[in-house]
Amino acid sequence: MAEFTAPQQAAQGSPERLRVAIGCGVGATIETYDFIGFGTAAALYFGDVFFPDSDPLSATLLSFATLGIGFAARPLGGIVAGHLGDRVGRKPVLVGSLLLMGIATVLIGCLPTYQMVGVWAPILLVVVRVIQGLAFGAEWGGAILMTFEHAPWRRRGLYTGITQAGFPVGLLLANLAFLLSRHTLDDNWAWRVPFLLSAVLIAVGIFIRLKIDESPQFEALKESGEVVKNPLFAVIRDDWRNVLRAFCLRITETAGYAVSITFVLSYLDDGDAPDVSGTTSLTALVTAAALGIAATTLWGGLSDRVGRRPVYLFGCAVSVVWGIPLFLLVNTEAAALILIAFVISYAVCQNSLAGVQGAWFCELFATGTRTAGTSLAYQLSAVVSGFTPMIATALYSATGWTGPAVLFTCYGLLGLLATLLTRETWGVDERREADRAVTASTETALPAAH
Repeated sequence: MAEFTAPQQAAQGSPERLRVAIGCGVGATIETYDFIGFGTAAALYFGDVFFPDSDPLSATLLSFATLGIGFAARPLGGIVAGHLGDRVGRKPVLVGSLLLMGIATVLIGCLPTYQMVGVWAPILLVVVRVIQGLAFGAEWGGAILMTFEHAPWRRRGLYTGITQAGFPVGLLLANLAFLLSRHTLDDNWAWRVPFLLSAVLIAVGIFIRLKIDESPQFEALKESGEVVKNPLFAVIRDDWRNVLRAFCLRITETAGYAVSITFVLSYLDDGDAPDVSGTTSLTALVTAAALGIAATTLWGGLSDRVGRRPVYLFGCAVSVVWGIPLFLLVNTEAAALILIAFVISYAVCQNSLAGVQGAWFCELFATGTRTAGTSLAYQLSAVVSGFTPMIATALYSATGWTGPAVLFTCYGLLGLLATLLTRETWGVDERREADRAVTASTETALPAAH
């Protein structure tokens, strides 16, 4: 890989910048397909398949508890991957996490049901869900860090937004798979086939990731002998405040998704709730996910122009006021209004935050502890979001739809407060510094052009 000076890196990024962003995005797509597909299956199938002896509400709660276990395992995956990413490199973590996720997901499609083996069915489901959680916890930090460290300074929001857009692509593919299987296969195969199809995606993803170059910033750190021996300990000791801030910032996005998408899917599929077909809700989600691919990238690009905090403030402010209107819209049972509800929940509330996180979280931490810091904050918040559908279901049973609506608003308020307390990393001064570096790079390159 060619040596790049700091001004050249600022102006152009590495020669691999776009391929890395797309390659990491493809991996994020596959892992999201696997991990989020579980959420869709939990909302629509797993209550009957793995917990049939329970009443409908208890079955839903148990299904969402299994969903939450995967999220609870993510911090451990993030901790291990963060340590290895800052010690060994970003690339090995990316390949390993994708392989582990693929194995676990294919195994889900092969699991016996409760009718076949009794209590062993939910036990096996929990085991493979934990493996999924470990793999997904290892994924995000490595993918975002690789993209961020290959990108030109002035477009880090855009490039990390490309990688973040892999998540709505995965959401789109997962729900398309479930939408198609719901209408073409019997109930025994309708939930299995989307997981089994993951094997093809994993093979493609591994091939792409093996072609990606290691992060130039990590390579420089290794050559200088400045690799941190214990990055997790260092970031907790020296930078715990930023870990806490990023943790709170992340909760609004991921736990908000858990209420407005995962729980709402189950809510609409519940016979006691609005009479909406699974096809209507899945079609609305597929549409929102398709729009979210562009939205995530565009929100990230906007943060390059105006800063990280203004975009994040907007997303959190919308989340604060959106809880009640969200449920009022879906309660109408009108397909068009349900579509609007999913689009605003995802393409605006969720994507405006996700599109900024890649660049903002990376900029909060130093290179030597960046993977550990971002992964720890990002995955610890997943514990909250993982059990949020279960909490929302319990609130719904006690208070009706107003309980989940208020919960969504509270998550928005937490993010709003955290945004106000987190420093801007890409303000006017930082953008001017990047402009000077770009100018220096251009002036250095001019004599060579003659």
